Amino acid sequence: MKPFDFVQPATTDAAIAALAEHSPNVRILAGGTDYVVELKFVTESPGVVVDVSRLEDLKGIELTDAGLRIGAGVTHTEIMEHPLIAEHASAMIDAAHTVGAVQTRNLGTLGGNLVTCVPSMDSGPTLMALDAQVTILGPNGTRSMDLVEFFVGVRKTALQPDELLLEIIIPKENLGKPAGFIKFGLRKGQALALVNAASSFTIEDGKFKDVRISLGAVAPVVIRATKAEAVLEGQAVSEELINEAAKVSVTEANPIDDFRASKEYRNDLIEVGTRRTLQAALDIANSRANG
Repeated sequence: MKPFDFVQPATTDAAIAALAEHSPNVRILAGGTDYVVELKFVTESPGVVVDVSRLEDLKGIELTDAGLRIGAGVTHTEIMEHPLIAEHASAMIDAAHTVGAVQTRNLGTLGGNLVTCVPSMDSGPTLMALDAQVTILGPNGTRSMDLVEFFVGVRKTALQPDELLLEIIIPKENLGKPAGFIKFGLRKGQALALVNAASSFTIEDGKFKDVRISLGAVAPVVIRATKAEAVLEGQAVSEELINEAAKVSVTEANPIDDFRASKEYRNDLIEVGTRRTLQAALDIANSRANG
């Protein structure tokens, strides 16, 4: 491990000041489940590491006028155990369950998972399927954007070196929206995703509405399968259309071919994952309608 300076600010204002002062030779540390491992193998010093793990402004899960606010510093375990998540975005619990081991979930943060921005992240697809937005804090104040715009490339987000991911917002209109998530890996736990998928929609007058299909580990960033969404949008609910949308979703992805799985196998998983998550959302919608 190369030597570096360490700063642990007490407030978000102090954190932004530290980032601005030392930018671009500065890195943010939250849960550390990814970056601490990286630090052991870097060939050059990161310069300054700013620890934001104790910042209160990054904590908490609460309902606001905008929707469900989740602080960037909230851990995966907190997501799994919080009643507001269970009530309004239960698919997030399914996704959080697939993140690493217990120790990783206890330390790792939602914001850290998003900012790390690896294609196989487990939290991204569900949040994207729920049209999540992010709030970014910097020297000039806050700015917001859709999560789909936040992901720029492999391990690259829209964050500037002197900015901090503050919170994630699931819009009010999407709270409780039927959604499903699935992850395929080489084993049940502690595995990188070969493919993961999430889907959501509502049903109005027997037709699909506000359809969202999101895929991970199939492109440089988590993506929306907009062509597959269009197959369902405004159409009468049927399993035949779900199957068609699942097939179309394969055409929108470009998975890699490596030692863990072939591209052909991943394409099969994309179709299966899309179909199962759409069916999971349909099951939730039908259960509510009948219950």
